[in-house]
Amino acid sequence: MNKQQLANKIWASANKMRSKIEANEYKDYILGFIFYKFLSDKEVLYLKENGVDSDEMKSITEENVDAVSLLQQDLGYFISYENLFSTWLEMKKDFTVANVRDALSAFDRKISPNHKKLFDKIFETLQTGLSKLGTSTNEQNAAVRDLVSLIREIPTDGRQDYDVLGFVYEYLISNFAANAGKKAGEFYTPHEVSVMMSDIIADHLKENDEIRIYDPTSGSGSLLINIGKSVSRHINDKNNIKYYAQELKQNTYNLTRMNLIMRGINPSNIEVRNGDTLKEDWPYFDESDPQGTYDPLYVDAVVSNPPYSQEWDSTDQETDPRYADFGVAPKGVADFAFLLHDLYHVKPSGIMTIVLPHGVLYRGGAELQIRSQLVEHNHIDAIIGLPEKVFFGTSISTIVMVLKRKTRVDENILFVDASRGFEKEGKNNKLRACDIKKIVDAVTTRAEEPDFSRLVSRETIRKNEYNLNIFRYVDGSDKLEKFDIYATMFGGIPFEELQALSQYWNVFSELTDELFERNELGYSHLKVENIRRQIEDNQAVCDFIENYHKSFNDLSDFLENSLIEPMMTVNIQQTQSAISNNLFERLQSIPLVDRYQAYQFFSKDWERIATDLEILQTEGFAAVRQIDPHMVVKNDNEFQDGWEGHVLPFDLIQAELLSDDLAHIKALSARLETISDRYNQIIESFSADEKEKSILNDDNTKFVAGEIKKEFKKVLDNITTPEIELLQTYPSSKKDKILFVEQHPEIAWESVEPDKLGVYGKTQINVLIRKLQMDFLLEEDSYEAKIKEVASLIEEEKKIKEELKVCERQLIDATIFAIQGLTDEAAVDLLRKKWVAPLIASLAQMPGEVISELTEKIKHLVEKYAVTYRDIANRVSKSEEKLHTLIGELQGETADMLGLSEFRKTLKTEK
Repeated sequence: MNKQQLANKIWASANKMRSKIEANEYKDYILGFIFYKFLSDKEVLYLKENGVDSDEMKSITEENVDAVSLLQQDLGYFISYENLFSTWLEMKKDFTVANVRDALSAFDRKISPNHKKLFDKIFETLQTGLSKLGTSTNEQNAAVRDLVSLIREIPTDGRQDYDVLGFVYEYLISNFAANAGKKAGEFYTPHEVSVMMSDIIADHLKENDEIRIYDPTSGSGSLLINIGKSVSRHINDKNNIKYYAQELKQNTYNLTRMNLIMRGINPSNIEVRNGDTLKEDWPYFDESDPQGTYDPLYVDAVVSNPPYSQEWDSTDQETDPRYADFGVAPKGVADFAFLLHDLYHVKPSGIMTIVLPHGVLYRGGAELQIRSQLVEHNHIDAIIGLPEKVFFGTSISTIVMVLKRKTRVDENILFVDASRGFEKEGKNNKLRACDIKKIVDAVTTRAEEPDFSRLVSRETIRKNEYNLNIFRYVDGSDKLEKFDIYATMFGGIPFEELQALSQYWNVFSELTDELFERNELGYSHLKVENIRRQIEDNQAVCDFIENYHKSFNDLSDFLENSLIEPMMTVNIQQTQSAISNNLFERLQSIPLVDRYQAYQFFSKDWERIATDLEILQTEGFAAVRQIDPHMVVKNDNEFQDGWEGHVLPFDLIQAELLSDDLAHIKALSARLETISDRYNQIIESFSADEKEKSILNDDNTKFVAGEIKKEFKKVLDNITTPEIELLQTYPSSKKDKILFVEQHPEIAWESVEPDKLGVYGKTQINVLIRKLQMDFLLEEDSYEAKIKEVASLIEEEKKIKEELKVCERQLIDATIFAIQGLTDEAAVDLLRKKWVAPLIASLAQMPGEVISELTEKIKHLVEKYAVTYRDIANRVSKSEEKLHTLIGELQGETADMLGLSEFRKTLKTEK
């Protein structure tokens, strides 16, 4: 089970187990237990690595002063043997909620003084919430047993360095957020938005050897963690990243600490505070001498997603150094208070990104004053408009603002309208990998693109009175389609609308002349029957396709050298960046192809590749030969349903190594489908009376096998021929039988075997009669012929299903045998086919997509003006004339005729 499957399983069970408990609350319980498991397993691993065996482990109690001291010194905490998560599992039904309470209380007592800030009261939310897991002690006991059992499979002992724990933790948080309504914003920033903000920051800091990052409204800590991941693509030592976080709510503050600690971050690199960011700014000081040792926090990057338009006390804030240079945000709306707080803590060379509502861009009063100062001080680097419904719990569209201190090289602000780049996911919208990449590239390269991004000068913004509304500068909304008056009346495609496709005509020379002819007024008419064929035959199009494929000729070699050969040692994130950069370089000289669509292909493939790399690098190459039970959940019970490859999927093995067996199974399955289709055809051909017979089920969709058998017997019994009638007179004595056979050589006696007496008995004669009845040609399309065919199909279907079942079982056995017997060389070749082949196949489709897109656009233009208003008017006129004549021929009652006569006067007729 890979990390995604494990996360899916845990979420499905957890969501069901929470029953009526709000998702926002239940997350604290399950995530708290996961964190306790992490700390417990970490201690067990530490003890084992230091030579403590299972029996000696039992001596690790609070009375063992040396063990307590050693663990506090090296881990920062101590958990006694009876409180270890593994001990809880061994207790089974004896494990109760009392054990949890005792363990959490003991943990608080035994935190190392040096790690007090990091661990103090970290389980307080879990401790106080245990009573909500049930109305009675028995219910609470059952609930904690279920929770402990549920998370037992999450690897937290350090052997899985590829962060299954972190992935599952993040996945659970995101799913709880999706179910938490408006409270989701208190603790979660959607992963895709977080990655986008982090990648912008990482690019700015890519030359730094040491980095300090800060989130003043940290929530679950995911923004900080994603910055760490993005920065790690450029920095070799992850211990050179220091994390600072501040959070107001106690339970969310605990989430921040847990999340950071579980990501393997050195505890000395984690500084987390529980406090009101706007009221309690972050200075460093020695508590014994606060004034003498005061030292404000300055970092390389600040990232935040503060609560939108929150009320705050702005009284007497004018002298606060955070706001003194820019102004104080209004009392009822703290958005700019958070922004200025973040900016204050950025080093001169640093950067910040912040999520805010659109209102900060155009509201007046104090916010206008702050905006003008930010513009005049040249701090605003970019403003990114996101799609609506990207954030859980709110449908409003939001922005991300990028600001810098003193590293701005120009006075322009980049405006990005990314509101249309997303995919639907349930009720929400989600940024795709290509959307994130496009935004990040625009911001980091200051690139302008029509209807997407634009650099706007400070002078222009001054003229607009510091209104920073994105749609004032970039209008990415869908444009209303215009209709040409002449073309609407007379047909033809206007020159301007054809020129709207100039990006294609500039590349495909002479194609317009091959497709269209133009009249003296400049309107074009299609002159070919097959648009697609004409486009594909154009020489420039052929050259375009050839050049595209040439640019990817050695992609396989590049992937072999950068991915396949060093697969056991590559830095996964750095390799991802290297491959995506290489794809962009190859597409740099290729017009018309959307390089971000290519990136989307790669991104989807990379998710699978990265998971495989993580497994191979942590579990060893032998993992390619591993087979896992395929577990499914049905009716709340989990059970095994076959097997699956740990790394190599069964369908790949079967396609590559067992193709003949697979082809046979597909042929059998195809025949079953053909039989099913034939059943439907026969049912549809039955008369109403025939459908009333018992051979069909109640809704006349399927045949009843038993009834068909009976009906077919009746059909056969009613078949008679001279030969059958003759056989029915077959004598009973042996002498007469021999004589009968001699007298009737026209009968096919060789088709049945005589009995042991050398003659044909009654049984053989009946068999022969039945054979003659079976071979009798019934009238085509008769009811009897259909019954005969159905009976034959049912028998064939039964045999095929039996054979198919055997073949499928044999194929599974052969697949398991093939995977387990793979040589290293064969396994690498299969990984190559799994990782490289799909990407190359996807990329190979892109020129065809360009041609398809152009074809559809031309078809649209042709169809748009194919039927003119004059055509429609003529049709209406002719229809009215015809109706006028028909009404004149009608006869009826006096009142009816008077009414029709009056209606007839309204019709226009040709005279």
